[in-house]
Amino acid sequence: MVRHFLKDTDLTPAEQASVLDLAAQMKADRFNFKPLAGPQTVAVIFDKTSTRTRFSFHAGIAELGGNPLIVNPGEAQLGHKESISDTAQVISRMVSTIVWRTYAQAGLTEMAEHSRVPVINALSDDYHPCQILADLLTIREHKGQLAGLTMAYLGDAANNMANSYLLGGATAGMHVRVAGPADYLPADAVVAEARGRAATTGGSVLVTTDSAQALVGADVVITDTWISMGQEAEKEARAQVFKPYTVNAEAMAQAADGAIFLHCLPAYRGYEVTAEVIDGSASAVFDEAENRLHAQKALITFLLVESGLAIDERTALAS
Repeated sequence: MVRHFLKDTDLTPAEQASVLDLAAQMKADRFNFKPLAGPQTVAVIFDKTSTRTRFSFHAGIAELGGNPLIVNPGEAQLGHKESISDTAQVISRMVSTIVWRTYAQAGLTEMAEHSRVPVINALSDDYHPCQILADLLTIREHKGQLAGLTMAYLGDAANNMANSYLLGGATAGMHVRVAGPADYLPADAVVAEARGRAATTGGSVLVTTDSAQALVGADVVITDTWISMGQEAEKEARAQVFKPYTVNAEAMAQAADGAIFLHCLPAYRGYEVTAEVIDGSASAVFDEAENRLHAQKALITFLLVESGLAIDERTALAS
């Protein structure tokens, strides 16, 4: 069976831990894993602009011995002259993995249903699971563990990042607290799925409008931009709504001693986070950005091995 990664719970808790273990190995021995030797080609399709996703997938695929085929917006007939299902059936005969940064989650689901090779969600309107793998790797590096730690996410809690923190954090056995304005909280279905996963891992889920309730004793403090792609016209209005959820020195003081700060970037200093926090000693945002590379390399390798499309990752080491 071909394995895909469309949202965070597509990995079991044990599988998520395995991917993170492999990512740590690949980070320590960066150029010696070659499961894409051939080179095999990986299609990386962008419907949205990108910095970290583009660089991390391009570099990572090359480091795995493969050929990254970057498809920019408007360069393929996908979605306008040719259906997603037909596209999947064509290109999955030519590439070993499909990575897609897009809008609707339904498109990724349709792509996966018709693909012979793994499909990876590189961001959709609903989830950003590759980012959460990088974040979990970063937390583990700084804190030594994941299970039992508390993460607090503040700001727009109705977006793809909040959804993935709920699902991915619960999968890791963490206590996930999400705080935002009443009109910007995660969908009930996402919260229910996260709580279901947390019940199997010893984690927990809290959704609140009270930032202090989320922050108290948190080991990790997280935020995201208040103005995502397509929301630029709402900038000032959204800034007023989310202002009470700014991560500043006072917010960090409510967290546990030694708490770290994460942000998936790009960040807007003076809005969702102050410069003193993101540029301060608690910030791990650039470790987090680098870890996109290592986590995604491990994920690609895991999916290929589990799909029976590559040899075991240990024997995929270069001789």
